[in-house]
Amino acid sequence: MPNKTLKILSSEDVARGTRAFHLSKPDGFNYEPGQTIDLTLINPPEMDAEGPVRTFSLVSAPHEPYLMFATRMRDTAFKRALKNAKPDMELAWDGPYGSFILHRNPSKPAVFLAGGIGITPFMSMTKYAIHHKLPHEIYLFHSNHLPEDSPFLNTLQEFEKQNPNVHYIPTMTDLEPSAQWSGERGIIDWNMIAQKAPTMKSPIYYLAGPPGFVTAMRDMLKANGADEDSIRFEEFPGY
Repeated sequence: MPNKTLKILSSEDVARGTRAFHLSKPDGFNYEPGQTIDLTLINPPEMDAEGPVRTFSLVSAPHEPYLMFATRMRDTAFKRALKNAKPDMELAWDGPYGSFILHRNPSKPAVFLAGGIGITPFMSMTKYAIHHKLPHEIYLFHSNHLPEDSPFLNTLQEFEKQNPNVHYIPTMTDLEPSAQWSGERGIIDWNMIAQKAPTMKSPIYYLAGPPGFVTAMRDMLKANGADEDSIRFEEFPGY
């Protein structure tokens, strides 16, 4: 692929402090849902110790005509460049990378455990499963502090309506007891998983989010007898 640049087409907020970016899709760019892409700033106006390159999980699915990623908008040189991006700003790219992709065997349910922005690879996998009418049962647990902090909350709720095999279970950890919320409350734990997902069917577990979240989820699953070979994970250090 000779053209190793792409363009930012548009962006929008998808939660408090979280922004999604739509990118042009390079000719011949093929990827598996759940994979990542490296994006590099070209001649950035400023640089800090974190450098000009970031790795992002693709929120878009392969059948879509554009690429998309989402990120927490921390105050770094890279994020400031994104925030101030002019229309058609170009980024260099490399990829796709990674083996964090949906398993092939539809007899095993997929249990996705996402912390915050860790939802991004699961967006791609779920859109792909819906588009291709995959028979996989998908149970998507998503932990956030508050509804306004939850990336793609409304979109994910719509996914449930599009495919009866998709089950979205959002949970909020910092809600006031009096707050109106019809979903789950508190951290994702084994009781929540056992109530909402068929753990007796030997699911494949996928974990994505901050390192502390991923470690806690792995420890919880192993403590409750999950086979380590059935646990796949992706950490999002520093977003």
